[in-house]
Amino acid sequence: MKDIFQVIDTIQLSEKATLLTETNNEYVFKVNRHANKLEIRQAVEKLFGKKVVAVRTANYSGKKKRERRADFGRTKAWKKAFVRLAEGESIEFV
Repeated sequence: MKDIFQVIDTIQLSEKATLLTETNNEYVFKVNRHANKLEIRQAVEKLFGKKVVAVRTANYSGKKKRERRADFGRTKAWKKAFVRLAEGESIEFV
């Protein structure tokens, strides 16, 4: 297993993530592209000390940048994880 700090990069704070937190008790994290659901579950449980019920993931490819110029390229690909906690548990971000 990878180190838990290599698995979870950041938390995604957006309108959709806040709505998921309020309605489904789900938190959205930006995670390592090579991390699987089991590693994400273990990292969240160890880091925050909460019981994880389910993990869903989504892969995002990098976007094209400056296509018609000589210095074209792509942004980095990344992975998002939707982590559902057990009822009655929450993560406080100060």
